[in-house]
Amino acid sequence: MQTTPSSASSSRSGSSKIGGEFGEIRAVIDIDSLNLYIADHIPQIKTPVAVKQFKGGQSNPTYLLIDAKSGSHKSSYNFVLTIENRGSRWVLRKKPAGKLVSNAAHQIEREYTILEAIHWHNVRTTTPAEKKVPVPEPFAFCEDLTVIGTPFYLMEFLDGRIFTDPKMAQIPAADRKECWLSAIQALAALSSLDPAEVGLSHLGPHTPYFPRQVKALGRISRAQAEITDARSGKPVGQLPMFEEVMEWFGSHLPDERKTGLRIVHGDYKIENLVFHPTENRIIGILDWELCTLGSPLADLACLTQPWCIDPEFIPKEVRWGALDGLKNTKDKPIELDVLEREYCKLTKMSYPVPDINYARSWMLMRLAVNSQGIAARYAQRQATSGTDHVYVRAAVNFFPIMGQIALRSIEEAGGRLASKAKL
Repeated sequence: MQTTPSSASSSRSGSSKIGGEFGEIRAVIDIDSLNLYIADHIPQIKTPVAVKQFKGGQSNPTYLLIDAKSGSHKSSYNFVLTIENRGSRWVLRKKPAGKLVSNAAHQIEREYTILEAIHWHNVRTTTPAEKKVPVPEPFAFCEDLTVIGTPFYLMEFLDGRIFTDPKMAQIPAADRKECWLSAIQALAALSSLDPAEVGLSHLGPHTPYFPRQVKALGRISRAQAEITDARSGKPVGQLPMFEEVMEWFGSHLPDERKTGLRIVHGDYKIENLVFHPTENRIIGILDWELCTLGSPLADLACLTQPWCIDPEFIPKEVRWGALDGLKNTKDKPIELDVLEREYCKLTKMSYPVPDINYARSWMLMRLAVNSQGIAARYAQRQATSGTDHVYVRAAVNFFPIMGQIALRSIEEAGGRLASKAKL
């Protein structure tokens, strides 16, 4: 990537482990059956494998596989950290078990397609370094439900740092700025890709992005609201002023001709980025299940969402990741306008970014609906990080508060709804 930190900066960062924690398996899989499949289909992995589960992965259960082979597996990317896998480590991503509320989420088939296409883009000799988009190399996709009960795929393990807190309090202030600039640079590389040139023009509709999202999110949220708790029988419930909010989003759509049709990651946030263990640069972008074609503003808005969340409105007991916002705080890792100016410079977009306030308000509403979705999966006892995980607890009781934050963002951007909510 374009950021090349100084050796002093690299040494300040240190090599201590940040993020990517794993433990015992919560969402059970048939390890014997998995070993048989790997032995027959993936010669790079020496069976039997030991299996652990990453602590994250609210949407799709994600596992660490440690194979029986001593030695190493080296990444084929010349721009990614060359990894000496201790015991050789791999990652497995699968759909959650049970009936799914939304067909739009959990699309690991889409993840695998994206990773494969971008991997081949990266390794082409004609691709300049600044145009490479850091991703883990995918190895195999399996849709045979008899193996572990759901479709899954395997990819390389990237040994690096994953920050769940946008403040990045674990590292020095200068390193935080470099890390956030690297996040913008990686996003700019993605936003600059021509879908047709990387074989992904079929990935999604070529119609404007936000109208599709408004329609889909409305349908999903209404379905989630009606899910009843497996024990109490009470419905999950709808977000405050939901119909009025969705009407506003539908009637104030951006002009997407300004940005063109691009590959949209769909969940481009700091906790889905893997940073080099000691250097302040990204070596991998994870969690591509929501990837589609559309407006690149969606990813920029998703990444910078913490700057629109005031922690004053978030109960302390449920602050986690993006929920611990940066608005009206003194410990921002970098100023928002610096990030936006860097993005505009790299993508040759005018500054200030057109329609970014709409996009960020939309991402806040989507975060509220996603939180509602976790509450719905918990109601059906499908939440994949366990009922005691802080984000599950937050989602069950907290999604109406996120809805209020989205309402506030609309009004601060000058929006007026049909009726007034109490904020």
